[in-house]
Amino acid sequence: MSDLSPIINADELLKIKDSKNLIIIDASNSDDYEKEHLSTAQFFDLNTQLSDIKDDASKGGRHPLPTIEEFAQLVSELGIQPQSHVVVYDRSSAANAAARFWWMLTAFGHKKVQVLNGGFKMAKEIGYPTDDKAVQLEKSKVQEVSDWKLNTVEIDEVDQLRKQEDSKVIDVRSPERYRGESEPIDLIAGHIPGAINIPYETNLDENGLFLEPEVLKQKYLKALAKTKSKDAVFHCGSGVTACHSILAMAYAGLEIPKLYVGSWSEWSRNNMEMKP
Repeated sequence: MSDLSPIINADELLKIKDSKNLIIIDASNSDDYEKEHLSTAQFFDLNTQLSDIKDDASKGGRHPLPTIEEFAQLVSELGIQPQSHVVVYDRSSAANAAARFWWMLTAFGHKKVQVLNGGFKMAKEIGYPTDDKAVQLEKSKVQEVSDWKLNTVEIDEVDQLRKQEDSKVIDVRSPERYRGESEPIDLIAGHIPGAINIPYETNLDENGLFLEPEVLKQKYLKALAKTKSKDAVFHCGSGVTACHSILAMAYAGLEIPKLYVGSWSEWSRNNMEMKP
């Protein structure tokens, strides 16, 4: 892991906007990007480039990871080199797609990658230059990386870990979805038996900015109790929003926990023991 904070504030980005090795990535949607984006920002798509979506969500969930080799091609297409300082943002203060990219690039082994605190909105408010010009940097050499360097878990391992006292399964979805009162996306409402709920929104203040690192640290240490942060398992609906909470933990200086990529979208389609 790098000593660089995984979060960068808009005023900090403004100060380094002309840096030689800076690469800015827009993780919103194509319509928003085409209308306006931070100057020099490149676009990527969550569904087609950060996921290998299959017809059957019961095998890997709604947003399975691509292979490490496929991601290496994307890194090359974005012009990212080992010395690049990558800053990624999206339109939502929750920065879910941006957090997923941060997780993947960190798991790829890249040292300098940060998520923009407050996203596009905050940067524009402080006067960061914007335009509507499509950007495509020259491709970089494809880096040879053999495996992801952050821990993920599969459905069978989650089934075992949820029963162990020294592990915790953390569901970051809204309380309503966790309690099974609402399920706007997946087929069955509810949660993984034994999972506790720490909604990702609780990582943010009223302005949509991440809470201070020490506040986040105390929050997660209290919630995890005797479980070490690296032994916790985080999930959401499809393995995207969970990266937001993993990002918050990294920002707090805690060890990065495990990610269950398949999340509720996979679990709920596998006839597992369901909580009513």
